[in-house]
Amino acid sequence: MEHAKDTPSMSLLGLLKSMVAATRPRQWTKNMIIYFAFFFTINQRWDPQDLNAVGTLFGKATLAFLLFSLLSGATYIVNDIFDIERDRQHPKKRLRPLASGRLSLPVAWGTALALILAALTFAFLLEPLFGIVSVIYLTIMVIYNLALKRMIILDVLTISAGFVLRAVAGAVVIQVPISPWLYICTGLGALLIALGKRRNELAMAGDNPGSQRDTLDEYTPRFLDQLISVVAPATLVAYILYTFTADNLPSNYAMMLTIPFVVYGLFRYLYLVHKKNMGENPEDILLTDVPLIIDILLWLSMAAFILLVFRA
Repeated sequence: MEHAKDTPSMSLLGLLKSMVAATRPRQWTKNMIIYFAFFFTINQRWDPQDLNAVGTLFGKATLAFLLFSLLSGATYIVNDIFDIERDRQHPKKRLRPLASGRLSLPVAWGTALALILAALTFAFLLEPLFGIVSVIYLTIMVIYNLALKRMIILDVLTISAGFVLRAVAGAVVIQVPISPWLYICTGLGALLIALGKRRNELAMAGDNPGSQRDTLDEYTPRFLDQLISVVAPATLVAYILYTFTADNLPSNYAMMLTIPFVVYGLFRYLYLVHKKNMGENPEDILLTDVPLIIDILLWLSMAAFILLVFRA
């Protein structure tokens, strides 16, 4: 395969497209977790009738989403730089801008550093504590790329930590406390997704899984299924406990009405992982699986109704 040094000079538009593609925009959906703090503080931090407050807080959350998207996009580029040779052996990842040669290493490094500098600068200007959380996230992701992604179990725990930091970032940017249970649910849910991803990566890797990811030589389908069988019920139990123990929820336990949607969502995800082998790209599940999309919308609608009507 010919790579960047052998390809003809690209047009500026083509180069820009490759730079954007390298940041994996489809995976920016993970950063929607930043909105959790805004959503779950309806009638607590902000009154829906106070449009000025709504606009200010939603605007800050949206800026945080965009900045985290730039920051996470930079970490994806760095990840692809470190994995460029391995990605060239993968049936799908070989089509990524770096692995395919559409984006050169110098341009990739320059893009990543520019995104990091811009994201962190504006993060501190937006809210200093949000900037600190952003630095922590970046540090963990760099360590992940350098070492942790090659360590069994620590690789998926690091991914889970990244999601928790997104939830924390969403809270600090609008300066609200949210229930620790929500952090626990986020962490466990993200861990479940990471385990499902590893399971499907292993299923698709063929006879030499370690050539695509070091830890795939250490994981086995049975071991991953055992981990999933622990994390999935733990996620559900954590959410159930959240619905009737969190101090900032309505005292009539109405939030428990959202439990069936979470049960269905977990079951649907496990079905897609085990039956449809879709876990390798969880962002595709979120964007394309209609039953799961409908379930998420119903869950959000029910939660919003409960918080609007019953929260004092």
